[in-house]
Amino acid sequence: MRGPAVQRPTVRALTACSLLLLTATACGGGSHAAPPADRTKPSTPAGVSAQAGSATSVHVMWSPSTDDRGVTGYEIYEKGKKVKAVAAETTMADVDRLAPSQAYAFTVRARDGAGNLSAPSAAVAAKTPAPTPDDRKPPTRPTLLRGTADGARSVTLSWQRATDTVGVTSYDIYQEDSRIHSVPGTETRTRVEGLRPGTVYTFTVRARDAAENSSQDSNSLDLTTAPGPGKGPSTAPTGLTVTARAEAGERTLRLRWTQPRTGGEVKEYQLYLNGSFATTIAWGAPPEPGPVTYTLTVTEPPGTRYTVKLRAKLPDGKWGDFSAQRTVVGAGS
Repeated sequence: MRGPAVQRPTVRALTACSLLLLTATACGGGSHAAPPADRTKPSTPAGVSAQAGSATSVHVMWSPSTDDRGVTGYEIYEKGKKVKAVAAETTMADVDRLAPSQAYAFTVRARDGAGNLSAPSAAVAAKTPAPTPDDRKPPTRPTLLRGTADGARSVTLSWQRATDTVGVTSYDIYQEDSRIHSVPGTETRTRVEGLRPGTVYTFTVRARDAAENSSQDSNSLDLTTAPGPGKGPSTAPTGLTVTARAEAGERTLRLRWTQPRTGGEVKEYQLYLNGSFATTIAWGAPPEPGPVTYTLTVTEPPGTRYTVKLRAKLPDGKWGDFSAQRTVVGAGS
C-alpha cells in the first residue's frame, strides 16, 4: 500500500530580470548612467607674448588656462599651423628652425584630457633678425643680478645690461641649469611666475645674440618663495659654499653649510652632484649646532664643472627641501 504522495516544490526558471534583481541591479531604468562626456573647452590662453631669441627662433609665453577637469597641455600655432605642443605645467616654449628676417604670428590653444581645444588666443607678432654667420663672439655677462620674492609663486629679477659687438637680442633666465624664461634684449627686469611655495630657487641670467652666442652666467641669486597654506618654514640647508681643491694629487670639493631648523636632530643628508644623487652624508651623532663641513673626493679631470646641492633627512623620516645649488670648476692642472 502506497503512502500519500509527496508534494515537491515547483522550480521555475529565473528570468533575466530576476537574475539581475538577485544581484541587486534593477531592471529597466535602475542602472547607473555613465558619466557625461566632457565637452567643456578650456579657457582661452591670455597674456601671450612672442620675442625673437635669435635669427632662427622665437620665444612664446602665455598665462595658464583653466578647465573644469584640468588642462593637460598647450599647442602653439603659427598662422593656423601647429608648430609645437607642451605639457600643462609649461607656459613658455621656443619655436625653432625659423627663417631669418621673417615676420611670424603665433597663437596658443589649451587642451584638456578629452581632447577639447580652447579657442585660439589673440595672435602676437614677432620678426626674426637678420643672420650674422660671422659673429662668433658672445655677449658680455650680465652683472648685478638682484631680486625679491613676490609671495609664494613669483619673483622679480633685475640686472645690469650686457654688451655685444652686434647686439643682444634676448636675456635668458635660468633656474639651476634649466632655462625657464626669456625677455627681449632691451629689457633688464622681469617677473618669473608659476613657482612653488616655500622653495629656494637659484637664478642666473645669460645674454644671447642673433647668432645664438650665449654669454657666461651672471652672478647667482638665491630667493625663497613664501610658504603656502599649511606649509611651515623652509627645511633647506642654507649658506652652502663649495670650494674646489687639489692637494697631493687628490682633487676634492669642500662643502660648508648651515643646518636647517627642523625642531629635532638632523643626522643625515643627501648630496646631489650634477643633478643626480651622489652619496649620503651621515654622522654617528648629530653635528654640533652651527655650520658643518664635508669633503667629497672627485676623479674627473681638472676643469670639470660641478653643480652641488643637498637636503636633510628630517626627524619624521622625510627628506626636506633642497638647498640652493652651487656651481664650481674642479681644481688642478
